[in-house]
Amino acid sequence: MTSNLVLALVVGVLFGSGVVLLLERSLSQVLIGAILLTNGTNLLLLLGGRSGEAPILGVTPEAEMSDPLAQAMVLTAIVITLGLTAFLMAMAYRSWQLTGHDEVRDDPEDRRIVRRAERGELAGPDDNVGEGPWHPAGGTTGTDPEQVDPEPPPRRLDDGADRA
Repeated sequence: MTSNLVLALVVGVLFGSGVVLLLERSLSQVLIGAILLTNGTNLLLLLGGRSGEAPILGVTPEAEMSDPLAQAMVLTAIVITLGLTAFLMAMAYRSWQLTGHDEVRDDPEDRRIVRRAERGELAGPDDNVGEGPWHPAGGTTGTDPEQVDPEPPPRRLDDGADRA
């Protein structure tokens, strides 16, 4: 029982430190955070399975067998983690080649929104409210440009052949 408590605490520490590192701006820290988070998940999956003898029919009684599903899920998760790790390492390396660092920059639109919020110029619909009248900075009521239906897709050339 004590070892399960210790392992549960280890899972909590892995999850906590993984989430904190995932929220950083450096891709190398995001990579380490993803690895810690997936290792915590793998340990949690193994803790959820039943421990016991090797699950071989005819050799081990069914009551003493371990749960093979948790082990199979962890093996699958390890392969997925390897792919994610390779992808994040490639992104960090490419960022290092292009900019000399691996930090993710702000999107120009995000910076513009932050500047407008600091000046108190943000006027628009509340995302929790949904569609409705919009009061731009000039004070006139209009429609929210993000809520307007987009233009219909262009027609295909063979539309007329179906009607004939």
